[in-house]
Formats: sequence, structure tokens, C-alpha cells
Amino acid sequence: MPEGAPEALPTGQPATRVTTMPADANPYGDIFGGWLMSQMDMAAGLVAARHSAGRAVTIAVEGMKFHRPVFVGDEVSVFAHLVRVGNTSMTIDVEAWRRARHSAESYKVTQARFVFVAVDENRQPRTVRPMADEP
Repeated sequence: MPEGAPEALPTGQPATRVTTMPADANPYGDIFGGWLMSQMDMAAGLVAARHSAGRAVTIAVEGMKFHRPVFVGDEVSVFAHLVRVGNTSMTIDVEAWRRARHSAESYKVTQARFVFVAVDENRQPRTVRPMADEP
């Protein structure tokens, strides 16, 4: 896929950043989509746990779209932003970006919307604070 001009990175710091390794790839050196999705789920989970001040579980992934491939050795930065809070649920927009090891340019590779529900010690839904309380 042609690289083209890079888009602007999301504002703020990434929730996670990791370098891809050979174990994360197929025999051609392309990173598995499932590995990338798990990185996005972890980043969204950090945002959900921070906002809910406790355990939160993934209940849905919506609109998963892969824009570009990721290769062994790339740095993957995952940005996750809380966009909606319900009574027990949190919706988080997530984007994954790649940067080749020796390049300054970054490219959006994947995006999705993750929905989490806050749960208590008995794994039952619990209420979360409204989004307006976000710093």
C-alpha cells in the first residue's frame, strides 16, 4: 500500500507504545490483526479502568478498520479517548499508529470504538461517574 502523506497524530500522549516483534507477525513479516486488536483493547482498558476507578470489561468492539499494514520492528502507538459515559458503560475511540524504526513519520493503521462496562468484585455492573468530571 503506498505510504502517501502522513496524517496528523491525535493530540495528547498515547495510552500505550510498543515495538513489534517477530512473534507478533506472520511468515511475511506482517503483524497479526489480532495482536493489534489486543493492543488497542489494552489501551482502551486503561482508560476505562482509570475513569471508572476499578475493574472494567470489554463488551463490544465497533467499526474496526485496518488502514495500513504494520511490520516487524515498527513502533505502534495507541491513542484512546473517552467519548461517552453511560450509567455503567464507557465508550472509547481508539486509533493505532505505526512508525517505522528509523523514520519520523507516523501513519494511522487501525481504528475502532470499544465499549466497556464497569464491574464490581462480583463481576456485576456498577455505576461510573459522568464524563463531565473528567480532568
